[in-house]
Amino acid sequence: MAKCTAPRQGHRTASGRAACPACGGGSRGFGGFGSHSYYSAPRSLGPSLSGSSKLGARTGSNRPSWSPSGSSVNYTPSEVRALTPIRRSVEVRSPLNDNRDVFLCHAWDDRSGAARELHDHLEERGVSVWFSEKDVLLGTPLLREIDKGLAKSRVGIVLVTPAFIKRIQGEGIADKELSVLLARDLLVPIVHDTTYEELREVSPLLGSRTGLSTEEEPMRDVAIKISELITI
Repeated sequence: MAKCTAPRQGHRTASGRAACPACGGGSRGFGGFGSHSYYSAPRSLGPSLSGSSKLGARTGSNRPSWSPSGSSVNYTPSEVRALTPIRRSVEVRSPLNDNRDVFLCHAWDDRSGAARELHDHLEERGVSVWFSEKDVLLGTPLLREIDKGLAKSRVGIVLVTPAFIKRIQGEGIADKELSVLLARDLLVPIVHDTTYEELREVSPLLGSRTGLSTEEEPMRDVAIKISELITI
């Protein structure tokens, strides 16, 4: 079988290719080398194509830089955009001696249901959670304990449910918690059994902040994303 002369003589001209016993008159293949192709990778891809930035998504992936490579959850581009400022605030606050990783804001009616489920999943991941069911003792002033919890938590998460939407329409305690959390760049809304559209109808300010949702992923996966977000 005739051998291609490209590796030794090159095919830089049409006559050189025609003189090759293997390629003369044959198909052009890739780059004019018949069945042989030679590709030299660039020495450096540069900062825009290699490595990853400190914050935000890794290049070529929706996975944010703070999510470990072996993570079992996937992020959407909108989630990465929404969570990146929160991550930045977490890194700034990391040296602080906070008592809790997360302050869980929820409707009273969800305390034994969705809020408890989210709390348990977070604690299973090693996330310390301020949760009114365990952190407010009987007979202690509720508002004072909430103030303490807000001040000493690194991140606030708001569990938005139909019950929560009903509560904030009444401007109760949940509304006070929101006012404090919205004043800082430390708020992650988690929508459960409702939509952001319904939330915007009663609270445009909170609804303008995108976060996480259980519509297409279980509460367990939401908890994993929160735990990755606050882990330094």
